[in-house]
Amino acid sequence: MRPKGMVSNPAAGDVTPAVLAIGRADFPNILIDTLRRQAGVGHCMVFALTRAGAARCLLDAGNIPIGGDLGAAYAGQFHESDPNRDALFEAEGDAPIMLPSFAPRMYGARYRKIFFNDSGIVDKCATAIWTGDTCFYVNFYRIAAQGRFGDEQCRRLGAIAPAIAAIVARHFQGSATPDQTLAALFATRAPLADLTPREREVCHRILLGFSSEAISRGLGISLHSTLTYRKRAYERLGISSQNELFGIVLRLLSGPHGPN
Repeated sequence: MRPKGMVSNPAAGDVTPAVLAIGRADFPNILIDTLRRQAGVGHCMVFALTRAGAARCLLDAGNIPIGGDLGAAYAGQFHESDPNRDALFEAEGDAPIMLPSFAPRMYGARYRKIFFNDSGIVDKCATAIWTGDTCFYVNFYRIAAQGRFGDEQCRRLGAIAPAIAAIVARHFQGSATPDQTLAALFATRAPLADLTPREREVCHRILLGFSSEAISRGLGISLHSTLTYRKRAYERLGISSQNELFGIVLRLLSGPHGPN
């Protein structure tokens, strides 16, 4: 149940629900719901690939009935013939990457039959992020009943994909609750740790999805004070919006150390 005053119906580009679901059992459902609303994604699958050659299907959510079978087949052998494999393994650093646009000719006949023809998949986009020796490979699909991604959907998916990759990586790296994860970031990681105690409290609650009114009630301060602390915090961080505040958190989460 959402606390009173919490934000609902996120705006375009807002991946707040997925951030708040990190570490929760309902993360797959929240993720695909966010992707569906933001960019019309029908199905999402996440694979963990290692430089040693191992592959696992970590997440299978959406509207493809045989998604579980496809995930098992990919992890079992077909990851070795994925045309995106070279781009994935040539990537360096810990920044999210976008993979080439989907084209059927990229895939061999057997791969194409199993993963596209038999499943009804007509379009695919993908992003990935390396954390240590593990690559979290996030795939977004559309089936025949939906048609291919439109230009606007591709634009929106491209805009949120780096954040989605970081969110997915953080979810599968640990089991801390969003509140615990944020508390660790505010306590130990610059620039969040450089804020004053009250600025940290306000920003922490913003990231948990509370409205300014709910923050004021929770902290026992006036709405004017809450807005003042938010303004000062944003100035100190060099940002001007909630989305940019989330961007700072996602960069910290996807960095080599995550929350300490």
